Parts: sequence; C-alpha cells; structure tokens
Amino acid sequence: MSLAKKVARNIIVQVGGKIISVILGLWSLVLITRLLGPDGFGEYTTIMTYLSFFAVIADLGLTLVTVQMVSGRDNDENKILNNLFGLRLVSIILLLAWAPIIIIWLPYSQAIKIGVAISLAAFFFPALNQIIVGFFQKRLSMDRDAIAEVISRIVLVIGIVWANNKNAGLNGVLIATVLSAAANFIAHYLFACQFTIIKPEFDWSIWRKIITRSWPLTITIILNLIYLRADTLILSLLRSSAEVGLYGATYKIVDVLTTFPFMFAGLILPILTAAWLEKKPDYFNHVLQKSLDFMIMIAIPLAVGTQFLGQPVMLFIAGRDFAPAGQILQVLIFSVVAIFFGTMFSHAVIALDQQKKMIIPYIFTGLSALAAYLIFIPQFSYFGAAGVTIYSEIAIAIFSTLCVFKYSKFRPNFKMFFRSIAASLIMGIFLYFSANTWQTTYLYLILLIIISSLIYFIALYFLGGIKKSDLSIIFKSKTGGGQAYGGTNL
Repeated sequence: MSLAKKVARNIIVQVGGKIISVILGLWSLVLITRLLGPDGFGEYTTIMTYLSFFAVIADLGLTLVTVQMVSGRDNDENKILNNLFGLRLVSIILLLAWAPIIIIWLPYSQAIKIGVAISLAAFFFPALNQIIVGFFQKRLSMDRDAIAEVISRIVLVIGIVWANNKNAGLNGVLIATVLSAAANFIAHYLFACQFTIIKPEFDWSIWRKIITRSWPLTITIILNLIYLRADTLILSLLRSSAEVGLYGATYKIVDVLTTFPFMFAGLILPILTAAWLEKKPDYFNHVLQKSLDFMIMIAIPLAVGTQFLGQPVMLFIAGRDFAPAGQILQVLIFSVVAIFFGTMFSHAVIALDQQKKMIIPYIFTGLSALAAYLIFIPQFSYFGAAGVTIYSEIAIAIFSTLCVFKYSKFRPNFKMFFRSIAASLIMGIFLYFSANTWQTTYLYLILLIIISSLIYFIALYFLGGIKKSDLSIIFKSKTGGGQAYGGTNL
C-alpha cells in the first residue's frame, strides 16, 4: 500500500473512530452527570484532576519524543521503544505512588480520598498507552489507536450502566473508569504486537539520551499542566463541589472538542518532522499551512455556534441540574479556539526540535496563569477560571507561533480565517432567528446543529474557502518532483 493510501485509510478510520468515541464519551457523560448530580460530579472531577497532575508530570514528554526518536533512520526502533516503555513504567509508578499519600494532608472529603486510591490504575494504564500511541504515530497507524479508544469507551458505558443499576454511586463510576483504562491498554498492546513485541528494557545509555531530549518537554508539560488543570484544582479547594461539578461538566465538553486538534496534529507531526529532517522547508510550510487552514475551518464556527446553543447543549448532555454550565461553555469555548490554532504550531515546534525555546514562554504563562487563578477564582468562581484559561491558551498559541516563524520562516496565509469568519456569521444569523425555539424538543436541537453546519460549509464553499483539491493536497508534495519521504509518492 502506498504511503498516500495508508495515510488516507488512517484518516478515515481514525476520524470515524473518533466520532464514535465522542458519541460514546458524551453518552457516558450523560449517564455520569445524571447519576452523581453536581456535587457528586464535582467530587469525580476533583479526583480525576488531582491524579492527572501526577500522571502528566510522569509523562516526561515521552509521547512526543517517541515519534522523534523512532523516526530516525539509523535508530534501532525496537530497542528505543522498549527503553521508552521501561522509563515510562518506572516514572508512572514512582509518581502515582505519591498521590494517595499527599492527599491525606489536603482538605478534601473522605469520599475524594478513597476515590483517589480506587482510581490510581485509571492513570497507570494510559501512561503506558502513550508510548504505544507515539509508535503508531510514527508508523502512520493511528487507526489502531482509534479502534482501541472505541473499545475502551464501550467498556466505560457498560461499567457506568452497571454502577447505576447497582446504586454503586461515585465508587462504581471510578471502577468503571479503571476498567475502561485497562481495556484501552490491552487493545493498544495487542495492536502493537502486530508490528513488534513491546517489553520494558532498562539500558541507561539509551535512557540518558531519552532524558536529554525529553527534559525541555517535561518542563513545558509541567508548566502546561499548571495553566490547564490548576483552575479545577484551585476551584476544588476554594469553592463548593457543586461549582466544581458545573465547571467540570463544561470542561468535559471542551476535552471532547479538543481531542480532534490533537488527533489531527499527531497525525501530521511525523510528516512535518520528516520534511524538516530531510531539509524540505517548502513542503514543511505547505503542509503546515493546509493543516492550519483545516483547524481554522473547524474552530471558528464552533465558537459562533456555541454562543447560541451552549445552554441547550449542556442541558441536553448533563441535565437540568447543570443549567448554569451553559454560560460557562459560552465563555470557555474561546479557549478551544485558541487550542485549535495553537496545537498545530506547538507540534510544529517539536518537528523543528526547538522545544527548549518554549521553556521561558511556558514559565511565564504558567506562573502568570497560576497567579491569576488565585486572584480571580475566589472572586468570580468558574467564570474567573474560564477567563484565565482563555488567556493562557492564547498566550501559548502566540508564543508557539512566534517560535515557528523564527526557525522555519513560515508565514501564514489568513484567507481561510477571514472566509471562515464570514461563513460563521452567515450561520450565526440563521441561529439567531432559530435557536430561541430549541426548548420544544431535543430532536429540533440536533436538526438545528446539522442544518447550521450545512449552512456554514455551503457558505464557506461559495466564499472560496473549500476546494476539491484541498481534500488531498495535504498528502501530495508539489516540491521535489512529487517525491515524498523514502521515495514514496505522496
């Protein structure tokens, strides 16, 4: 199979898998919010956020380093992969072990402290998964990642239904989350065995090379964690569980929406990395521009549509107890737009191997966001948290963009940006006159989303934002005689 066909197949399977995963993820959110209510969901959110701090620190930047290190033609792929797996195994065990100890001294309820102990495995398995995901990215086999995620989502939904039938409450939901994470890892591992046998190895010489390359990413990931998750953690310490639940339910929607840019950027990263390593800057810039156009095309209408449909969407997903979450979503959606813009540039920084240059910007953003959270959350609760989150995402997007500009000489074309805004405004006019009747039926809400999306894409087409050639241009090289990497036609 040619590389172009393989990439196309991966995109189709991965996008299809992600759509199914999103549907199942939203279904699980529907079940959890109705089972636990705002207070219980606030406790669930606190547990997941608290443990994510330890899990993300243990990441050490190894997911992205995996793509870089196994992409080198002179590297022993299997040996590097096994040592990455071994390093991840050690790091996640050492970091997660502290979680149930530290929380003893924090002012949380007994339910949250017990929940942390139950949920440890829910972060152990995904940590191991991430090395395998990096391997799949390099091999352009992310369709397997999508299938594994669908399997885990099915397990999660079944587990939550069981917890509801058994009146197992919060602990039942946490057990379902653990089983879902275990199923995800098993599926990933079995898929990886189709290419190679992954086992932990402990070669210090390779570990030293990995750490040398990953430490800038480790610092940026920790700082990234501060401005991404400190909001929920600080909210949980200063405000009620119900407020955490409202903000957490909204953030779940944000998490669902932002899986797409990270999925897409992860697929493009090996192509950008290979283009830069093989000194094809024109192709690098070409792929980055088309990828950025695609992100813009999705992000802008999301922000506009949410202003009209934010509240009905949250009511539809989380239930009437979560009605205030609609207003939070209308604010927080702008952080999603910044993530869509910034994700491609942050991945381009990695492809350029300029991660170290982002340390100072991440330090500035992380510390300034932390200070802002401490100032605005006590006064404005979840709205303060949302506002600072928007600031931090915009700041990182700007810093990443400037870094790419400096080292790749890439200069973006903004035609898609303006065309997308124009098409979104046309869609917004339709929603302005239609969205006020959403309360009649949820079927009407679904139809409204479908019709407004069609209006947007039709308007974008007539504005020149969508062309037939753009569907495949990202995977075709217009430089170097049409030859892609390794002599394969793209």
